[in-house]
Amino acid sequence: MTCSPLEQFAIVPLVPKRIHRFRTSKKENILCATPDYLFQLPWFLRCHTNTRFGILIDICGVDYPSQKRRFGVVYNLLSIQYNSRIRIRIGVDEITPVSSVISIFPSAGWWEREVWDMFGLIFSHHHDLRRILTDYGFEGHPLRKDFPLSGYAEVRYDDSEKRVVSEPVEMTQEFRYFDLASPWQLMPSRSLSRTSSLTSSVARNLSLILPKRSRNFCSSSSGGKL
Repeated sequence: MTCSPLEQFAIVPLVPKRIHRFRTSKKENILCATPDYLFQLPWFLRCHTNTRFGILIDICGVDYPSQKRRFGVVYNLLSIQYNSRIRIRIGVDEITPVSSVISIFPSAGWWEREVWDMFGLIFSHHHDLRRILTDYGFEGHPLRKDFPLSGYAEVRYDDSEKRVVSEPVEMTQEFRYFDLASPWQLMPSRSLSRTSSLTSSVARNLSLILPKRSRNFCSSSSGGKL
């Protein structure tokens, strides 16, 4: 069984202050880091001789409304030299800026703009932090769990004005509380018994009607002769 670079070269003991937890999920190494050391950790993994994670695959955000640090930022790195992947994960709230890693990975500028657009997380020292997927006048951040499915505005083409117009949504969705209780558990027993009795009565009526229809069909198909 081959060991990962983390086990071969003991990376975690080299940076104990920057990593507060390490775990493996589906053969993927995940480093849970603190936001204060976010800039130093990717730089170490990129430049250290025993790691060489020189390619940033992507950066994505995750929303956990029930957690104190609501948002998670995930960095996926690739080492061609060691044929290995690693994932850096941090947790932040919605007002704490995240350190930009553009100076380490220039391609991070596009991913950080996407996370800002979809989740509203601010990246400090980003030279061009603006929306990349939504329109300039878009309100809110679509991938947040509390963002309404209907949105806040409706964009359509007005044939009379010959242009695209933006109007407030007539039927807006309320804030979602994520109540996952099953409606069948809340149904009283009387309603359930009434439903079962109705189902049985319908079944009896069908058993009386279906034979007559089948006899009529047989007689008509045979010219009235059985």
